[in-house]
Amino acid sequence: MHLDRPVPGFYLETALGPIVIHVAFPSVHPLEILPFQAMSPASSSTIRTSSTALFILLIISPFFFDRWLSREADVREADSADPGRYGFLLTDATAAAGIDFVHAKPQLDPKLDPIMPHISALGASVSVADFDNDGWQDLYVTSSRKGTPNALYRNLGDGSFVEVAREAGLADLNGDGGVSMGSVWGDYDNDGFEDVFIYMWGRQRLYRNRGDGTFEDATGQAGLDRWMNANSAVWTDVDRDGLIDLYVGGYFSEVHDLWQVTTTRIMQESFEYANNGGHNYLFLNRGNGRFEDVTEAYGADCTRWTMSVGAADLNGDGWPDLYLANDYGPEVLLLNIEGKRFEQPAGTTLEETSKSGMNVAFGDLYNDGRADVYVTNISKRGYLFQGNNLRRNLIAENGRMINIAEGEIADAGWAWGAQFGDLNNDGSVDLFVTNGFVSADPEEDYWYEMSRVAMGNNNIFQDVRNWAPMGDQSLSGFERSRLYLNDGTGRFYDVAASVGVNDRYDGRGVALADLFNRGVLDVVVANQDGPLILYRNEVADENAWIAFELKGTRGNASAIGAEVRVFRDGRQQLQVVTAGASFAAQSQRRRHFGLGAATEIERVEIRWPGGTVQTLERPDINRLHTVTEPEG
Repeated sequence: MHLDRPVPGFYLETALGPIVIHVAFPSVHPLEILPFQAMSPASSSTIRTSSTALFILLIISPFFFDRWLSREADVREADSADPGRYGFLLTDATAAAGIDFVHAKPQLDPKLDPIMPHISALGASVSVADFDNDGWQDLYVTSSRKGTPNALYRNLGDGSFVEVAREAGLADLNGDGGVSMGSVWGDYDNDGFEDVFIYMWGRQRLYRNRGDGTFEDATGQAGLDRWMNANSAVWTDVDRDGLIDLYVGGYFSEVHDLWQVTTTRIMQESFEYANNGGHNYLFLNRGNGRFEDVTEAYGADCTRWTMSVGAADLNGDGWPDLYLANDYGPEVLLLNIEGKRFEQPAGTTLEETSKSGMNVAFGDLYNDGRADVYVTNISKRGYLFQGNNLRRNLIAENGRMINIAEGEIADAGWAWGAQFGDLNNDGSVDLFVTNGFVSADPEEDYWYEMSRVAMGNNNIFQDVRNWAPMGDQSLSGFERSRLYLNDGTGRFYDVAASVGVNDRYDGRGVALADLFNRGVLDVVVANQDGPLILYRNEVADENAWIAFELKGTRGNASAIGAEVRVFRDGRQQLQVVTAGASFAAQSQRRRHFGLGAATEIERVEIRWPGGTVQTLERPDINRLHTVTEPEG
């Protein structure tokens, strides 16, 4: 890039010698990448920077310009605020619903104190399930400090919830055996009641639903009692035998007890291609309450610091594939080969691979009957560091999932959980994204210190002792949640402030569910070391909707893996029944479709997990349909 005038610069000492970095202020839009040049003052030769050097430069730029850019952004948001303008409004109904949960972050070995705020910034989660089969969606939320309880909020059906975790046997899980990072619900024994797997930093937990409002610890009987530092899990019927299987993603290596570490070398070996994280595991459900570790036989292992995993049939062959979002490294797509093994496709299936994946969310952005994928990453106003990825599914045409994220949806901040859902019932799925890493002293920023570590080699940044102490510094703190409205063409606009979303907590998991059975999706956000927030959604009456509750018979009872397609006006809307896709969250399995101004729909096709296709002709709109899988 040619510059007609000098731009601000500074010296950076590196192993290559001093480098002068010139950074230009953006002249048109603050979301553009800041141009820079890097050259040695000692010679006229150009330094060819590696991807790691680029990482360093992109980290440093916000240290100097973030406050200026944030102020400009805040002005734009305030000027554009107009509640109700987009046909829906989200209101904080947490207190009115009787919810008062506050997450507690982990307290780990003091030897990790230099970057304890960084390491302990995980664990706030929320999952949705109707655990008592009364037709109302309930909430389960995790805490992550030893001695603090998890909470199970039973939906009373009158707009309020009551906390029943201790009576149910799901409260006191955080102790010597580890702490909770999240949970996923699924009926693994097909008895008609939702069971729950809690993934932990420590010993994993599986609880069987007795059907009377209480749960029993079935971990040992199931063969799942093992130590992992897990940050994700998903239920899916890998071999389509009618029994849901379990895939668990590891984060820190399982050799580490984070409360009694024997070494401070626990961090990643690379900021871009780390492969020294915890192992991932695939457990096949063998019936009779037993699971078998088939990870190696199925080629499903991964040690890339997995943050989130989703399961859906992405290539249209009828078998659920696995999509992994990995921290400090690339995303991984594992294609299911007829339920017998997984293969990672060669070539450029995932173009522009991300390097700090946090979340996997599936959504049919273009109403073309395909599941596209949104993977959260790291971005910062004033530049796009890695950026959040929106991958359009073109596997059928050219075997690729192409990143089409740009503008606002790419610049979603230090993003974590994200969920697709039609929040205004206009017929196109929208996207809610949580944000913020560590909010501490707003005047102190850790980005510069982090960049100094990133300049080192793996021997430096693997060891916690080599990191500058974080103390009370912030790192991408005080960011706000984003709500991207789909305009119907696959283009998204952030309308969060205009529809009532202004929180600046360190958001983690987000779940969508029709909590009050009104035909609209409400939003629940789990905040790290902060309060759970329930946003009640009020939607304009002119938009229609339809929803489906699926009951499996020949296949798994939870209908996990089923695909629902709604056909109307020459288009089709696809939704997949999932159980765990998204970071630290699980939305309702009930499938909710906005229909806009439609007065009827032509038909609905349900492809059950076993492959059977069921057709519903012109079902009534503006109602919930309970559909049972045909026996024949």
